[in-house]
Amino acid sequence: MKEVTYKNVHSDFKLNGFSLNKKDLCRVSYCLIKEGDEFEKSIGDFLLDWFDEKPYIDLQTSGTTGIPKMIRTNKQMMVNSALATGDFFKLSPGDKALYCLPTKYIAGKMMLVRSFILGLDVDFVAPSSHPLTKNETKYDFVAMVPLQAENSLAGLKDVKKMIVGGAKMSKSLEKRLLKGKTEVYETYGMTETVTHIAAKKIGEKAFSILPNIQISQNDKNCLVIDAPKISDEIIVTNDLVELINDHQFILLGRIDNVVNSGGIKLIPEQIEEKLSHGIHSRFFVGGVADAVLGEKLVLIIEGEKLLLDEDIYSSLDKYEKPKEVFYIDKFFETESGKIKRQEMLESI
Repeated sequence: MKEVTYKNVHSDFKLNGFSLNKKDLCRVSYCLIKEGDEFEKSIGDFLLDWFDEKPYIDLQTSGTTGIPKMIRTNKQMMVNSALATGDFFKLSPGDKALYCLPTKYIAGKMMLVRSFILGLDVDFVAPSSHPLTKNETKYDFVAMVPLQAENSLAGLKDVKKMIVGGAKMSKSLEKRLLKGKTEVYETYGMTETVTHIAAKKIGEKAFSILPNIQISQNDKNCLVIDAPKISDEIIVTNDLVELINDHQFILLGRIDNVVNSGGIKLIPEQIEEKLSHGIHSRFFVGGVADAVLGEKLVLIIEGEKLLLDEDIYSSLDKYEKPKEVFYIDKFFETESGKIKRQEMLESI
């Protein structure tokens, strides 16, 4: 079978209803740059970068765990990632897809790459927080961030399969999505892995890895990813995991969020999971400096002060109960909607 390269455009590919080949796409890109809205210009820019002679493209990281930076990625690795996604989610040429993410970050760029590599019939709309408003089309495949999914619950009746990534999905959103008929997956990945390398159906605990990927743990119990088709280097993450087998893992939390309180190591994400049933605003727990304990665990809630029922702490272990509660009007976020925990902990 002929290898699919970054120079290919699938014969079944359509953009907003029009069949386009490589030459057509470049022509459309010039029009988008010249006459389009801001989001259309960025689509045009990316497509022209993609179809130039260079075998690589520069990608911007989201800056969740540090300063956003540019990383150079081989286009063929992005093609390999698109093919793995097609396999994992059983996407077929001609499937109808919606593109509603910003093109600035890898998740948006990859949705376009999947479309012309896999032969999807893709529509693009402005990347708003309500992407399905006024939609009358039935879609086979859609990618969203949690905020978009939250605002699209009524419109998901027209969506067969959806992947949600970019930020952690709240338990309350997961519960509401489970009531619908859409097949919804939470994805795991980062810019360095050319978007997701694993996904899990909502309601399930373990992530399953995509084809051609191997996983292991280092001595700190963090996930190590060996994916030669999408990265030249082995990627050591800061994500604490429990390995179920050689193709599944449970995500426990980030090692840089761990709170060492009087010698007891607490994983905020696990505590948040237990609290999620009792707190309906956005919240997180984290550590602040303490003279006695070194770090003390605190609960930070977005919005106005609430009268918290002590029962919400009933499922916590003795050391997991926050020592103090703080309220912040509006959480600090990265552009992709991830909460800037460290900055807010420092601000209090």
